[in-house]
Amino acid sequence: MPRPVRCRQIKSLPEYWTFATEEGCTNIDVVMSLDELETIRLLDCAGLTQEECAAMMNVARTTVTALYDSARKKVADCLVNGNRLVISGGSWQLSQQPEIPNTLKDKGDKTMRIAVTYENGNVFQHFGHTEEFKIYDVEDNKIVKTEVTGTNGQGHGALAGFLKTANVDVLICGGIGGGAQSALAEAGIKLYGGVNGKADDAVNALLSDSLQYNPDVKCNHHGEGHEHNCGSSSHSCGSHGAGHCGSDEHKGILNPSK
Repeated sequence: MPRPVRCRQIKSLPEYWTFATEEGCTNIDVVMSLDELETIRLLDCAGLTQEECAAMMNVARTTVTALYDSARKKVADCLVNGNRLVISGGSWQLSQQPEIPNTLKDKGDKTMRIAVTYENGNVFQHFGHTEEFKIYDVEDNKIVKTEVTGTNGQGHGALAGFLKTANVDVLICGGIGGGAQSALAEAGIKLYGGVNGKADDAVNALLSDSLQYNPDVKCNHHGEGHEHNCGSSSHSCGSHGAGHCGSDEHKGILNPSK
């Protein structure tokens, strides 16, 4: 039998998941895995050597070389041929866990944990700017515990990582951009977006299969990400994190979809 692939250590989930040419989406997706992206972040952005990169990712230097060569070829393909670059999947796990309250660290095997973007009792309408989540633990389709917790970190990757580390299964929110949706999908969190009204009412409606939500939700709020996310996500051996390499603004031939 072939040796199982070791999960590569990555620092964070990215903020940007899709890059397309100025002319818009093409019919071809070039998929770069998160561990491939991490080699570009460490070698080209952070300026580490391959030996240092290998130590950070807990893999052999030959693995770093292979991942890096593959990633660079994919970037070149997109730049030269105008294909769309999609970040998705790979064999990875987060090297740094976001801090969460001690009360959220344990969850029963039969508990479903629901998070709602929260402000003054209502569903907050801009996922990327939410300062609080209300967390609901559900057993046998009944709410057994609630808790309001502040978010530790900025950006979609940070919030998705916070939710994953808090063992959240479902997120209810208002507006949410394509990049944030990709981060949640990579983290294995079910999304119900485009929801308005009281947070408690939304959770009760979800439990009674009557929640009104928008499966094609887009967020038009400034800074939330406006472009269509043309790619798709696949689950990995580990899937949570925060932040990304370098500046929040990427300028050049490719336009990032947040």
